[in-house]
Amino acid sequence: MNLRHKDKCDFALFLIIWNQRQGMKTPRLHLKMANWLEQRWRAGDRRLLLMAFRSAGKSTIAGIFSAWLLFCNPALRIIVLSADSVLAAKMVRNVKRIIERHPLTKSLKPQKPDQWAKERFTVNRDIELRDPSMLARGIGSNITGSRADIVICDDVEVPATCDNMDKRADLRERLAEISYVLAAGGTQLYIGTPHSYFSIYADEPRLEIGEDQPFLAGFSRLKLPILDSNGQSLWPERYSKRDIERLKATTGPNKFASQMMLQPVNIAEGRLDPSLLRIYDHHADFVRELGSLYIGEKKMVSVSAWWDPAFAGAGTGAGVGAGAGIKRGGRGDNSVLAVVYADNEGNYYIHHIEYISIDNLDSSDEATQQCRIIASLAKRFYLPSVTVEINGIGRFLPNILRREMALAKAPCSVLEASSKRAKDLRIIEAFDALLASGRLYLHKNILQTPFMMEMREWRPAGYRGGSSGRASQKGGKPGAPSSLRGHDDGLAAVAGALSLQPDRLERLY
Repeated sequence: MNLRHKDKCDFALFLIIWNQRQGMKTPRLHLKMANWLEQRWRAGDRRLLLMAFRSAGKSTIAGIFSAWLLFCNPALRIIVLSADSVLAAKMVRNVKRIIERHPLTKSLKPQKPDQWAKERFTVNRDIELRDPSMLARGIGSNITGSRADIVICDDVEVPATCDNMDKRADLRERLAEISYVLAAGGTQLYIGTPHSYFSIYADEPRLEIGEDQPFLAGFSRLKLPILDSNGQSLWPERYSKRDIERLKATTGPNKFASQMMLQPVNIAEGRLDPSLLRIYDHHADFVRELGSLYIGEKKMVSVSAWWDPAFAGAGTGAGVGAGAGIKRGGRGDNSVLAVVYADNEGNYYIHHIEYISIDNLDSSDEATQQCRIIASLAKRFYLPSVTVEINGIGRFLPNILRREMALAKAPCSVLEASSKRAKDLRIIEAFDALLASGRLYLHKNILQTPFMMEMREWRPAGYRGGSSGRASQKGGKPGAPSSLRGHDDGLAAVAGALSLQPDRLERLY
């Protein structure tokens, strides 16, 4: 979409005139945003992402940019999408005030009051169009039937739209609908800060959720964290170095990294730190002549497997895959098998995690299908035994599994275990010391399963997070209830497998 009157004035000048009328100066940070927006617009870039730290004024600049676009071409149609309709309407009201008071745009205000509503307005324009000049909508609203030349996504990602897997998937689905609203050659402009490791603004694909490219791949990006590459404040008039240090101490490292440094991390700090895992990419090779199994050059001395079964939570689909058939949060548990090897130096290798998927086309019952999958995995990974957690529905599975092991000719025994201790405590005890000592390895393929998401977002009951990464002390505020803390099925299965392994760390006397 070309500007109709390119010679009227540039956006930076439009912004400076407006600020002068308001008795304000224009900070260099805002000029940088303004120049980037105009340059990208004039260059024909129609997929834009402006990321700036909290309270940087990015939404204000986007509102003034909208007024400038309508000043240059009154025929434009703009839709503002936000996490809720109140936030979207706030930008629309701001643009209305600018048009009413800016010396260059006063002639755009229509005479009819019905064209100047709270959440939508239409400026004076030469052509008759069904859609208004500007319209505010929440991301959950129905925009089917609307048409726009520009869609501004202003803070569509907030904790309320991204704090669990279901909400993140729903947000991505709704944003995908923008393509049906945009006119040919239309513009998408995203404005915001990341609120999750799985942010829509991430510049790398998140393999754990099946991405092979970032959600906003191909978008031109302007990223403005509060500290530049030299550690200097990007807005020194408002944020001195002392102010920034105080802010970091007050909000905690994760929230500061997310909201002020624009790094996609979870604002609510999890209890476990995935960065302490040591990733490897070797197969488990059994050398028959030596009767030994190796991962890379390391000889394994033991292997354990723990199956935490579930029905209704097992996914559906053909075939067996490490990440197949996962359930979204709040829709039942996943049925998970974890395989863990150990070497004689006290290191543990989480080699495979199977989120079990069943085939609806198979005439066998669900229990038999799951046991058949476990039996095939037992042969594949040379498992001498599989431990089945028999709490609840698992009580009748061992005999079915023994039958399937025999049919598959898998030389693997089936053991039974009943977990009587709290799951949160079992997970903490299994992971804490091994992560801290750097003795826990993870196969690269597991990065594509829900396990990493579980690990990043897991918070036991009573855990408050914070920079210490420790559980809250007695008398502290309780953590999120289990129903809001997402799945931990993979974590529980790995914790069970680790609990079966002896600690072989060499002791020095």
